[in-house]
Amino acid sequence: MKRIFCLILLLSINIISYSQVQVNDVNDARAFLQEYLSPLGNGLGAITNNGWYNTAKPHRFLGFDANFTLSLLNINDENKNFDPNSIPNFSSQSNSTPTILGRGDGAVVNYKGNEFKLPDQTTLISALALPNFNFGLGIFKKTELNGRFIPNYKYNIGFFGKGEISMWGVGFKHDILQWIPIIGNAIPMSLSLQAGHTQLNSELSILNQDVNIDVQASNFNLILSRKILMLTGYTSVGYNFSTTTFRAGENITDSDSFNLNELEIGLPIEMKFENNNEFRANIGLRFNIAVIAIHANHTFSKYPVTTLGLAVGLR
Repeated sequence: MKRIFCLILLLSINIISYSQVQVNDVNDARAFLQEYLSPLGNGLGAITNNGWYNTAKPHRFLGFDANFTLSLLNINDENKNFDPNSIPNFSSQSNSTPTILGRGDGAVVNYKGNEFKLPDQTTLISALALPNFNFGLGIFKKTELNGRFIPNYKYNIGFFGKGEISMWGVGFKHDILQWIPIIGNAIPMSLSLQAGHTQLNSELSILNQDVNIDVQASNFNLILSRKILMLTGYTSVGYNFSTTTFRAGENITDSDSFNLNELEIGLPIEMKFENNNEFRANIGLRFNIAVIAIHANHTFSKYPVTTLGLAVGLR
């Protein structure tokens, strides 16, 4: 009888150690969610910072274009997994478990003496795609104003389930060769300073829980281009900034916590993750046929992005 009692006690301890574990400390919750979710937020920040330009030359006064782009983000392996042991107050016998973009068995993690298991993920997200509508208008002093807009639309994407997304942005491009005395206007190239800011709002489902991930992204670039007949080659160097805000609780009505399998974080949640700042380089080519332009470019960074576009305009 004593042996049976001990066996039942051991089984009970084992069950308890793998039951729901609640994280009430805001800093611990932010640190853990950042490792799990930030590859998605940072990826969205990188992808929204693309598609702003396809030449260094601004429109002339009242010149304009309307431009449809599709940006494709290639997600590298380092953004598909994270190490729970790198997060203060968390530890695990495993040094790798999937992020929201990864695939594989979730690790068993210890938090202040309590163990929980992260969700097993069967869908691998290798790329993200974002369509966009851009427009530009030439004003004075070889300056171009830019805007972008995605109306609110719904989607259904595998692991993320159903959701909604919307986006807007403003920017400018300004020729700087005009300010170089004597030789500036004689140089057979275009050189411009470009900057843009984008706000992306999204609602998605994580393990059947509706959450919001909002991204503010800004970029600054120095663009150089040269046109030969119908072809324009362009390249740029610049810097990306992005901030991700995670919110949960507005649309979760059947629970008082956000759950990652056995990990519970009390609602409501609103937290900003650590900023993602990085240098970037870009190279692209544009082909003009009358008022139509077809263009493609690739951005080299931690989150590499390829952008394809079709534009109509009068320069």
